[in-house]
Amino acid sequence: MMIRRLGLALSVSFVAIAAAAPAFAQAKDTLVATLNSNVNSLYPGRGVTAEEYNVGMLLFNGLVRITEELKLEPELATEWSANADATEWTFKLRDGVKFHNGKAFTAEDVVHTFALIGDPQLASRARSTAEMVKAIETPDPLTVKFVLHQPYGSWPEMLIERHLKIVPKGVTMEEMLAKPVGTGPFVFESYTPGDKLTATRNPNYWEAGLPKLARVTLRIMPEDASKIAALNAGDIDILWNVPLEAIKELAESKTIKVDAVPTSTWDGIVMKNDLKPFTDVRVRRAVLKALDKEQLVQFALFGQGAPTHTPIPPNHAFFDRSLPVKPDLAGARKLLAEAGYAKGFKITLNVPVGRPTRERAAVAIQQMLRPVGIDVQLERVPYSRWGATVAGKAPFYMDGYLSRPTVDTATYPWYHSAGSWNPRMWNFKSERVDEVLDKARLATGNTERKALYQQFQRYALEDAPGAVLYVVNFATAYRPALKGYRTHPYSWMDLRRAYFE
Repeated sequence: MMIRRLGLALSVSFVAIAAAAPAFAQAKDTLVATLNSNVNSLYPGRGVTAEEYNVGMLLFNGLVRITEELKLEPELATEWSANADATEWTFKLRDGVKFHNGKAFTAEDVVHTFALIGDPQLASRARSTAEMVKAIETPDPLTVKFVLHQPYGSWPEMLIERHLKIVPKGVTMEEMLAKPVGTGPFVFESYTPGDKLTATRNPNYWEAGLPKLARVTLRIMPEDASKIAALNAGDIDILWNVPLEAIKELAESKTIKVDAVPTSTWDGIVMKNDLKPFTDVRVRRAVLKALDKEQLVQFALFGQGAPTHTPIPPNHAFFDRSLPVKPDLAGARKLLAEAGYAKGFKITLNVPVGRPTRERAAVAIQQMLRPVGIDVQLERVPYSRWGATVAGKAPFYMDGYLSRPTVDTATYPWYHSAGSWNPRMWNFKSERVDEVLDKARLATGNTERKALYQQFQRYALEDAPGAVLYVVNFATAYRPALKGYRTHPYSWMDLRRAYFE
């Protein structure tokens, strides 16, 4: 009996010691964050989703980066300068940087990266950026000079593009797609589709003292309810891309911090300009006039966004506040009658499954178009079939796009007849839009650029390739013990400085 009591006493003592142990334990140095879907490409140049861009932030660096305050900073470049007409840009590269495989970073890797981006077979979404480059000169191993086909005053801003992460020469595309090699703060460890991607601290990272975390795990969690439950239970540390409908409830929690920021990510309606009835600009303008964008923000985004005319957001200095966002139903009916649709018409609006803001917006749009005689039938299409059956093919569908680094990259690819996204979407052609966007590309002064982009916005509403509805706020949620992390307006997670208190 004495032995049993002694054993019990020792057991209680050990429990007490174990309970006290966390006070002396080493701080947590691993982080788990969520992604909504699989990462389809580990090579950043072929990325098309926000999930893929987040992996790019972990494993790679660009020449230039942009902060949460939307300020440019040197990254793999240390400084840059241009000639008088902004046709030549010289970048000095950071010395002593090594790729994860031990190879030293040099100018040849920049040349190699842009050659890949410009390769038509790789079909990079940044190919139009690479095509702006006439030649890349390398005066020495730590200098690159971009010689452009035409003046471009925003070239450094272009280089924050998500696809333009520097990859090493000498690593094949097959190797890169299986085990990506970058210069970033974390080193690729493993990826299991449908489950998770893991990366570990880069011991040779060039930014002193960073990263602070030893390991990052990105868990693939498509179900919103599961993510919120996991955050509340402490199973995950960051809920990336908080569902808009959950922001208010999570923000009221005393144990969760919600950080929401304005962005220029947008949703819109694609009207195929080469398919009836949208071959007639009056029909496209009528659809625009029938929409109540302020109500769409409330219904689709729960107030977490703002109406806009084009991908230029309301918080941008070039936004034209004089343009109306209020609906004009009488004007819409008049335009439809002039186009030969006095009694309206029936049309199917395709909506992607699993994109809740667009699904909610589509329901509201159906109701908004009914009073002007447009009878909309909604057809929900799984995202796995979206690219093959809807995008660039259906006459009338919902779509959306992430923030872009410059006003040019937010507008030219979608509105210029030679833009990379335009023929894949609405196939829009307007000589005056082409002309004003070309002039804006050549302009180097902000006063001139502002005037040109405000003129562009007016033309875009009048020539109406489709309907850009609103820009969407972006939010992440995490526990207050996580420090050194903030939500980025470009929707990626910068975890270099993240640590737990």
